[in-house]
Amino acid sequence: MATVRTEYLGKLRTENTHLQSGTQMITDAPTDNQGRGEAFSPTDLTATSLGTCIITTMGIAAQREDIDLTGSELSVTKVMSTQAPRRIARIEVALRMRSTPELDEAQRKKYENIAHTCPVALSLHPDIEQVITFEWKELQRMLNAVRRAAE
Repeated sequence: MATVRTEYLGKLRTENTHLQSGTQMITDAPTDNQGRGEAFSPTDLTATSLGTCIITTMGIAAQREDIDLTGSELSVTKVMSTQAPRRIARIEVALRMRSTPELDEAQRKKYENIAHTCPVALSLHPDIEQVITFEWKELQRMLNAVRRAAE
């Protein structure tokens, strides 16, 4: 059974329907490739898929261990090749992780490994450089610092 139905709307725009949920999404070609750039481009979606796959698979593991990653964020930077053929050359994912309870160094390494081995990371062509960085927010240390500063 199909996962997505796509209709080409003309002028380099598509309408995509996730068949299980009915959720719809528009894509546009980017402005640097004859498009309007008014929505995600197909390559934006590829880069976004890496970031969302990383945080989702980390969330699955955390949920099993009663760890809450709520408030974690990430940013994705897509870098296109400067030489033909046009393709994604690098995807950078910068994660700012929060967890309750705080994770020790071994747990952090475990979650970082999960990130590097998520299904999208393993599915991307090996010529696409994946740069994944982590900043672990230590909530308790931050609270203690705020308390000390207030004293």
